[in-house]
Amino acid sequence: MPSLRTLKSFVAVARRGSFAAGAAEVALTQAAVSLQMRNLEAELKRALFDRGGLGGRSAQLNAAGQALLPWAERMLALDAQLHEELRGAAQRADPMAGAYRIGAVVSAVAPLAHAVVALKQAHTGLELKLVSAKSGELATMVEAGALDAAVLVRGPGRVPAGLGWSPLYEEPLVLLAPAGARPRRSAAQLLAELPFLRFDRNERTGALVEQALRRLSKTPVQEFLELNSIEALAELVRQQVGVALLPRLRRARWEQDLTLRVIALPEPALTRSVGLLYRRAVRGPLTEAIARQFDQV
Repeated sequence: MPSLRTLKSFVAVARRGSFAAGAAEVALTQAAVSLQMRNLEAELKRALFDRGGLGGRSAQLNAAGQALLPWAERMLALDAQLHEELRGAAQRADPMAGAYRIGAVVSAVAPLAHAVVALKQAHTGLELKLVSAKSGELATMVEAGALDAAVLVRGPGRVPAGLGWSPLYEEPLVLLAPAGARPRRSAAQLLAELPFLRFDRNERTGALVEQALRRLSKTPVQEFLELNSIEALAELVRQQVGVALLPRLRRARWEQDLTLRVIALPEPALTRSVGLLYRRAVRGPLTEAIARQFDQV
């Protein structure tokens, strides 16, 4: 009996009218599809196409091929139906079984990894692959379908059609200064007096930092460098290189760090919203479980 893979190629060639177009549809080379058709004809002991040779550009079905086509289509439809029933049975047994791709910004990778480990222990049929990138890149990947969901910083504007947003937590902006910075100095005074370590202004967090900077500083700051890493900037502050406006990371322990001074910004405080952007097609137990796990880590 012909394999389903061979029947799929046969139907593709019949629909497209050529081996080249059929091969493109099933993501194989023309030579591979031609060989499949030779083997199929040998197995059935009859020619299926009217053409000068298997390498020809045209591939029109003859009478035998026309008779085989509806049977092949029924076999493929039955296989798809059985596959869907099997998938449905697995999902009924465990609604979180299956493979998913989840992304996260760097600052959320650790808590997401903890959440994924806990979920995989509870659901052995769940396969999750993690990807790390910038918020804008992650949002584009979710919208394009390259990711099922991503933990990222909320951007301006509405959530695109077909996607959903689930808030996870808020991180207020603070001024991070060396512990030895002049006491009783306000955030605005320290920004005016010490080198400024800026978070990448092209990112969503960087835009929030720029907004806070305009509120706080009436004079130009002493720009020293610009990085796309909150932890790297915090480490430079520890080394007394300068000060930085940063979101107070949810898992950070900056207040307990003897080398740092954390200064709250004047009200109204600016915060960055971190949440789960997901495709509505996968909304349900998985996204809800990730949100619950974030509450626990």
